[in-house]
Amino acid sequence: MCPSDADVIMSRHQRALLLLISCFAPPQRALAQLTLSAALHQADQSAFANRIAQSATAEKRAQAIAPLNGILPNIRVEAGYVRTTDPIGAFGATLRQRSITQADFEPSHLNYPGAIANYQGGIVVEQPLLNADAWLGRRAALRASDATRASESWTRLSIRVDVVRAYYATVLAAERVTMLQAASRAARAHEAQAESMVRQGVVTKSDALLAGVRAGDIDAQLAEAHGNVMTAGRQLAVLLGGDDAADAKDIAAPNALPSAKHIRAVVQADTMYRDVLPRADVDASARALEAARADALRARATYLPRINSFARYDWNSPNHLYGGDGNWTVGVMATWNPFAGANEISGVRATSARESSARTQAEAANANGRLQLEQTQTALSVALTRLEISERAVTQSAEAHRIVARKYEGGLASVTELLDAQTADTESALAFAQARYTVIVDAAERLLATGRDPAMLAVLDDSSSAVDGTSRSTPDRDRQ
Repeated sequence: MCPSDADVIMSRHQRALLLLISCFAPPQRALAQLTLSAALHQADQSAFANRIAQSATAEKRAQAIAPLNGILPNIRVEAGYVRTTDPIGAFGATLRQRSITQADFEPSHLNYPGAIANYQGGIVVEQPLLNADAWLGRRAALRASDATRASESWTRLSIRVDVVRAYYATVLAAERVTMLQAASRAARAHEAQAESMVRQGVVTKSDALLAGVRAGDIDAQLAEAHGNVMTAGRQLAVLLGGDDAADAKDIAAPNALPSAKHIRAVVQADTMYRDVLPRADVDASARALEAARADALRARATYLPRINSFARYDWNSPNHLYGGDGNWTVGVMATWNPFAGANEISGVRATSARESSARTQAEAANANGRLQLEQTQTALSVALTRLEISERAVTQSAEAHRIVARKYEGGLASVTELLDAQTADTESALAFAQARYTVIVDAAERLLATGRDPAMLAVLDDSSSAVDGTSRSTPDRDRQ
């Protein structure tokens, strides 16, 4: 079908309008390309989960100070003023001021004393000697702090896996757009070729119609791919601790995944068979169990006697604070409360239940760790095999597409064969990109499962946009 003169004139006006708009539009700010290393660093500093974990660690560290109240000395300074006509209070204040005279023992004066003023000052030191519950509480608090710190470390490593996944999902989305743009150009070229052959009477009208349907299908996939690019960018922005809409505009990731050759060079075979290092999540559960055990012992230790000492120095004066002669007092106090009500019983039972829960969680962490080791080893092995297969397929499908296109030009192949060959070509290229992405993500999860840092994959930045000779980032097969 040939375009009309009106369509041609309208197309020219549209191009002129677009050119005019582009001249007056403000220049776009050039964005520095975001590397995986930079994304990981930003996530460590700003990711929401990391900041929450850091706050939780700081809170537990602060709570570990509280039990020292029953271990370290307590020093306080006292000051007060009293004016009284109470017989005992008045006589005691006079005695403390060391101003007692014989007249003060007169019965009428003892019974009806005049108002007595007393400035009282003192320094008091209290030193706990034996508080078993405080020492056990301190141990429980320290272990809980260690558990939270290990949990924070595991959260940071887990977020790094999420960053690897989200970062390369953004790159994969951009590469899919590039591939589908090339596929769209090839489909439109096939459509134009079929229309030309229809005009020549070589093929029927159905060939051109089928080619147009295929081109429209690819255009629909391309529109979806553009939407996926925006969604992936926003997801990465949120993961890095930013706003999904505003900060996504500042993300300029590469538009092509690392080549298969480079991925294999980074993801060595020993990634699947490396020795397992201590995992932070298992360590966190073990520390939490130790904390629960110490807390259970602390609850039982509340039934034990407590021994505390004290010393104080006091001044009493009728005129001003810290005046007059001083006096001192020292002592030791032992207290034992074998039954103080239901609170102690509730505390013992509650801490015992928490200890049982912590033990179960520690067992679950070890079991899940072993399961993740097996799962990630299998997943990475399958992903590497699929990468090898898809790498061969992308070359074979491209060659098959070329051969069928030549046969169609010579009238030796049907349009259906041509479109099927193009579909296989495009799908194999998309599958090859997906296979490279899957290997990277599975490698990150494998590193985490073995107790290693997924940030080791930042070496992929070195040639993230390079494609080796067997890799094809764009299935561009424009044919006229």
